[in-house]
Amino acid sequence: MSVTAQAVKELREKSGAGMLDCKNALVETNGNISEAMDLLRKKGMATADKKAGRTAAEGLIAIATASDNKSAAAIELNSETDFVAKNAEFQAAAENIANIALAKSDGNIENVKPAECNTQKIPVSEIVTNLVAKIGENIQLRRTVKLSSPNGVVTTYLHNKATDNTGKIGVLVALEGADEAKLQEVGKQIAMHIAAAKPEALTRAEVPNENLDKEREIFTAQAKAEGKPDNIIEKMVEGRINKYYGEIVLPEQVFVIDGKAKVQDFLKANGDIKITGFELFILGDGIEKKQEDFAAEVAAVAKG
Repeated sequence: MSVTAQAVKELREKSGAGMLDCKNALVETNGNISEAMDLLRKKGMATADKKAGRTAAEGLIAIATASDNKSAAAIELNSETDFVAKNAEFQAAAENIANIALAKSDGNIENVKPAECNTQKIPVSEIVTNLVAKIGENIQLRRTVKLSSPNGVVTTYLHNKATDNTGKIGVLVALEGADEAKLQEVGKQIAMHIAAAKPEALTRAEVPNENLDKEREIFTAQAKAEGKPDNIIEKMVEGRINKYYGEIVLPEQVFVIDGKAKVQDFLKANGDIKITGFELFILGDGIEKKQEDFAAEVAAVAKG
């Protein structure tokens, strides 16, 4: 049947669902707004869009590992409050999505969202939408990643665990160069180091030039402020750049577990093991959280 634009607009305002979803619901219910609203709620679409603008910086990092330990995936599922992250259904959804991300060939989020869950027979995007409808908060699948090591293993680490497979910080490390038992032993320690030291790159070549230029500019200004001559400044700046590399490049960092040797020395001492890749997910990293002024909010309510 034909559905009027006014009816779609009205349903959109009541439900918060997308325009196309509203139109389809009205068509399916022969234009009955009340029945269309119920249909949207059953499908988990009502109110989901309305909540999408709220800041979601809490939630969980979930990790799934292949049975042969040669690949693993991590996902970040965000919620508005930490209370929701303790919800068993939310935790189960995070673990489920991590398993789906592992099953995808590359773990790309745009491939994960439409992927169908084996147990529920619905796509990941719908799993998230249904959580919004049930829990009543903005819930977002923020990012996904998959790491593989065909000639070695991928080890994982979760910090501040909520369940065996979820936590607040998640690390994946791909290694090769020794037997599996040794790689697992060394990989666990490296993964814990990464969670603590938060490296930004695996090699110097991966450090963006703009970051180096910024550091050089700052170091040069500092040296000039100290009154150093130009020929000395150049050497000082290069020395400080090397120190900067040591702070952010994983193999050049001081290994936090012993606080003495560099990571690359620790790897060499254990059979010249090589790290081929790593991923670090910190919950809410980079999300600007809204600062609530509860005193002002209460005062405003009191004033009517």
